[in-house]
Amino acid sequence: MTPSLPLYWHTLRHLRPVQFYGRLWYRFYRPRLNARSTPAVRPLGGRWAQPVCGVPSMLGPQQCRFLNVTYDVSEASAWNHEGWDKLWLYNLHYFDDLNAAEAEQRVNWHRGLVARWVAENSPGVGNGWEPYTLSLRIVNWMKWALAGNSMESDWLESLALQLRWLRSRLEWHLLGNHLWANAKALVFGGLFFEGDEADAWLVEGLAIIERELAEQVLEDGGHFERSPMYHAIVVGDLLDLVNAAAAWPGRISSITSTKWVETAESMLLWLRGMSHPDGRIGFFNDAAFDIAPDYAALAEYAAHVGVLPAPETEVGRILKFPQTGYVRLEQKEAICLLDVAPVGPDYLPGHAHADTLSFELSVYRQRIIVNGGTSRYGAGAERLRERGTAAHSTVQIDGADSSEVWGGFRVARRAHPFGLEVEETPDCIDIACAHDGYRRLDGRPVHRRRWHWSDGLLEVVDVIEGGFREAVARFHLHPDVSIERNGNRGYLRLPSGRLLRWQVPEGQVAVAGSIWCPEFGLSVSTQCLEVRFLGPSVRTRFSWN
Repeated sequence: MTPSLPLYWHTLRHLRPVQFYGRLWYRFYRPRLNARSTPAVRPLGGRWAQPVCGVPSMLGPQQCRFLNVTYDVSEASAWNHEGWDKLWLYNLHYFDDLNAAEAEQRVNWHRGLVARWVAENSPGVGNGWEPYTLSLRIVNWMKWALAGNSMESDWLESLALQLRWLRSRLEWHLLGNHLWANAKALVFGGLFFEGDEADAWLVEGLAIIERELAEQVLEDGGHFERSPMYHAIVVGDLLDLVNAAAAWPGRISSITSTKWVETAESMLLWLRGMSHPDGRIGFFNDAAFDIAPDYAALAEYAAHVGVLPAPETEVGRILKFPQTGYVRLEQKEAICLLDVAPVGPDYLPGHAHADTLSFELSVYRQRIIVNGGTSRYGAGAERLRERGTAAHSTVQIDGADSSEVWGGFRVARRAHPFGLEVEETPDCIDIACAHDGYRRLDGRPVHRRRWHWSDGLLEVVDVIEGGFREAVARFHLHPDVSIERNGNRGYLRLPSGRLLRWQVPEGQVAVAGSIWCPEFGLSVSTQCLEVRFLGPSVRTRFSWN
């Protein structure tokens, strides 16, 4: 998509003033390197608990695997290799492997890589000195030290220099999870080191955390960017902060640490509600597996640091998250996750997809209907396809996206859900909602969707009000599910051999190829049930039992 003036206008008009002048400041201000003496490391006064252990990414002392791609990193040029994906390079600089599973078996590799980073990354230059990579690496190095690994004097000197550089490069122009990560690193730095300088890092980091926590975590416990993946990342960050407060008692006020605990508990409940029976997240907005820990891993970590979410009891037939805008429907054999949410904060929709009124369905603990997922960032055609409406289980009108996603992380005109109605009876639940994302098109169409949920049945009714040339409702299938068709009806066959019936009383049916992207760097072929509108409405039924 070639950006036009209207596209820029509808993108920029939602931004906050700090995002404009913050971008100018970030681009033109060049801080001076501060090479004052390294502050002393503060002794632990409490207990540091083992955090969540991620998947190892070092395959050898000079070989790393990120995003399902493996490279040799033995040359100094690897840190900023021009031919490698930018996100891959960022992961190289994060140093997540220091705290991954069985890290103690790779400690010599880790020591060699840390020493190389200090020697081969000139201060203030390259990917490793960008604020987000700084933030994650600073915390990872400190967590590694807290696990009992000794730090060389020049590594501690580098850590202090990285913190000083970060403090002068906070991402006010991006806000959201980036500024949050910056603040977390300052808090860790202020706890890990001692002295006046460390105190200043702590005070500034805590002030940002307090403000951002109030804005970024909504009343229902969900993160305001409406991405289950980023939500899980922030949960892990919050548990790390609770952990650090206990490791250095007296440095964080009890009021602050109590607020962190209470917020983490509500966020864990939200994450549990937005996960499938397989224990992993639903794919709404930017979401993929193996970037953030799943609910079970975070709940185990939470228990170790004194955060105790509600027991895993039956939640009933319906669980509503009114502030973030998601609904979970549940039966004994099935769950359904519904997206009746805005795409994200108006001033920060960078991780949004055009997925309004999409849904995901699991039956017999098997994912059946899915959204497309996320395999890459950047500004390429595949990134645009993955964010587009056609990659999600919802309705596309006249080939347009329900929200104007473009440029990798941009959104111009965006869909706003309205008219949410929930009707419950002893036998069924009916949920109806509409959105205005297509009103910009000729005919000013409005998409309305109703989900009818009863024992062994999901019926989806889609109605378009207004004029349109063509419209299609797509139901993307998990790759493990095969489809059998006999006219406007048929079966979905699960790996277990069980069958789900499907039927389209209204609409023209086709089975098309599709792509599911469960991880970064991984795209899997699958199938999609497409229902084309022959009039103003279509109806699609899925039944089991």
